[in-house]
Amino acid sequence: MASFLKGWFVVRRDLPRGRRAFLAALSFVLPLALWCFVSYVPWIWHPDVKLEVASTTDRISAVFTAGNRLSKGFFPSYVEAVRLDNAEALKTAQASEPVPGAQRANRVLLRQLAPVAVRNAWLAAGSEQDDTVIYHLWRDLATGAKTATNPALSQENLAIVQANWSSLSALSADFDSKKLPEVPLQKLVPQGIPSNPVYLPPPHEVWAAATKDFTAKPQGDAPSMFDRYRHSLSIILFGFFWSCVIGVPIGIMCGVFDVFSKLFEPFVDFFRYMPAPTFSTLLVAVLSAHDAPKVALVFLGTVFQMILVVSKTTRLLDPALLEAAQTLGAKPRQLVMKVVLPGILPNLYNDMRILLGWAWTWLVIAELVGVKSGLTGFLDTQGTFRNFDRVFPIIILIGVTGFVTDQILAFFHGVFFPWSGKSGPVSRAVANAVTWPVRTIVAGARFRSASKTLPSA
Repeated sequence: MASFLKGWFVVRRDLPRGRRAFLAALSFVLPLALWCFVSYVPWIWHPDVKLEVASTTDRISAVFTAGNRLSKGFFPSYVEAVRLDNAEALKTAQASEPVPGAQRANRVLLRQLAPVAVRNAWLAAGSEQDDTVIYHLWRDLATGAKTATNPALSQENLAIVQANWSSLSALSADFDSKKLPEVPLQKLVPQGIPSNPVYLPPPHEVWAAATKDFTAKPQGDAPSMFDRYRHSLSIILFGFFWSCVIGVPIGIMCGVFDVFSKLFEPFVDFFRYMPAPTFSTLLVAVLSAHDAPKVALVFLGTVFQMILVVSKTTRLLDPALLEAAQTLGAKPRQLVMKVVLPGILPNLYNDMRILLGWAWTWLVIAELVGVKSGLTGFLDTQGTFRNFDRVFPIIILIGVTGFVTDQILAFFHGVFFPWSGKSGPVSRAVANAVTWPVRTIVAGARFRSASKTLPSA
């Protein structure tokens, strides 16, 4: 055992490739496993109850529907309030005295079965107001023609269904709003299952919501999720592009020439402490309320850090390279173009990777500037209505996009800069394939040059 652990915990030495791959996969599996463990093991942590059958009661000011989550401490009070309502309904029914408005209230009460009917595939989603179908469902459940399995009705609720149907069928076998009982019917007693809090839906609910949102056809002028995704990508890419156009040249000049460093860096160092969102109102006033201020906010959030990072990377260039070039008579322009730029490119490429990740952190704020749009507009709307099962897929999508982009860029670092010593076998193979035409031409030129120098026979 000790030798096994010793092979894993080695000071300042890389692990074998297989172990590194295993740990990289484990870093993603562990959070997902913890999420599933908390969500699906009942006795671990389920502070709420998710309603499968809900009722309204005047004894509680809030109105609950199937799918709502209540705290475990409040749920028994909710159930008891509905039972007290049923006790009063039974007393009223025994007195046989009509209650004003009872028929309208009973028509609403019958729709308590609609969520159960939808989950059991007896009723299509969106047709919960079909009173005739729901009326017949009360009959089928009371007579045993149908049996609810998702969720299964408790014995108490089955008895209520039978009692209510007895009152309904005595007046009419088919739905007729004018022939509903004039005394209150009994309400279904709330049923629920242990649940995560509303802000942490289980993985299967997140997956179901993501599948529904990304496959649904857009309604009217509303953009599809893929349209929102493309819009968010364009905000990030345009903002980062202009940041590179401005920030990289200034950063390199600051790193090479002290005059640019003293001219630009004090102001840049001061300005980077100003939160970019504080300029959002000004950006909207100058650039209107559409995409321009969003792109500008991403630009402001990254360009000042980019200047400082690039200038530092430029200063880390080995001074011996500059001294050698100056000894050979290189001029300032040649030093920048022939020595500085080729020398810093591998590290500059990595800086851009890191700063692109920084740009992603500004996406949510940028898309709230002016007119809400893109993934953030959807995220903000669903969060307001506490539909967190629809919020999580967007958060995960943004993270996956940033991570995959970074890994692709990391792979191409070995392709573009194979001399940096960080390329793997795949990167080296791609680099060899890309440079093969050039190497072939050079080898041919050398062969022809050598053949001309050979003495003739």
